[in-house]
Amino acid sequence: MPDKRSAGLLLFRTAADGGVEVLIGHMGGPFWAARDQAAWSFPKGEYGPEETPEAAAAREFEEELGLPAPDGERVPLGEARQSSGKTVTIWAVEADLDPDRVVPGTFTMEWPRGSGTLREFPEIDRVGWFTPAEAAPLLVAGQRIFLERLASHLAARGGGA
Repeated sequence: MPDKRSAGLLLFRTAADGGVEVLIGHMGGPFWAARDQAAWSFPKGEYGPEETPEAAAAREFEEELGLPAPDGERVPLGEARQSSGKTVTIWAVEADLDPDRVVPGTFTMEWPRGSGTLREFPEIDRVGWFTPAEAAPLLVAGQRIFLERLASHLAARGGGA
């Protein structure tokens, strides 16, 4: 069985204080409902061999947030293997987005397990802008590397993180 692959976008913007903020979303569904730390993610999702990672990142952004992926330069932040074994590829995009405009996509699963009852849950139940320092403990551990890579990119272009 081939490795699962996922792709997504990391939106960042300049904050009012001149620093940087990143957009992350709290994962929806019953497994994440009572958790905050290590329960957030960049908008991303799986793709198959028929789709390029960059196209999947844009598609998943729209599916998860209900808004089109923003225009702008897509800065490749590379890949990282997650503890689940999935490989995630992320692009950074400088863009602004109003979290109040988000209309999350949904997924269906049996809940409670073994009940035979199918329920629908939002893929992401809330989104917000955070400084990288605020976002790091909220993100699932395997995605924190992308904050470091964004900081390196911004430092190289002369901006801070």
